[in-house]
Amino acid sequence: MNSVERVKALCKKRRIPISKLERDLGYSNGYIGQLRKGVFPANRLSEIARYLSVSPNYLMTGETSEQETAPSQQRVRLISDDDIKFALFGDTAIDDALLDEVRQFAQFAKAQKERKKNNG
Repeated sequence: MNSVERVKALCKKRRIPISKLERDLGYSNGYIGQLRKGVFPANRLSEIARYLSVSPNYLMTGETSEQETAPSQQRVRLISDDDIKFALFGDTAIDDALLDEVRQFAQFAKAQKERKKNNG
């Protein structure tokens, strides 16, 4: 099984349409299916691995290491800007400047929480 086949299998297992993965990562429609050799460029391999919460090594080889399967290791799934805009504002036609302000506030709130945690 090659990398593209692994991505397709993971998407199928997780009920994620390939078109959603492509859209969320900013790839053209049909990009995954067009990779005839079954190999991704390194930067896209990493993006897709992060999106699917697996390692790039798993996508390339199908094998996972002990460290990758440790239950304490949490993975973050990417959420598109449109998903965030819709969740917060009920609309995807929101100005990107407003979304940037939301991100800045989230970073501020996270830093505040860390300061409180560290100061006891």
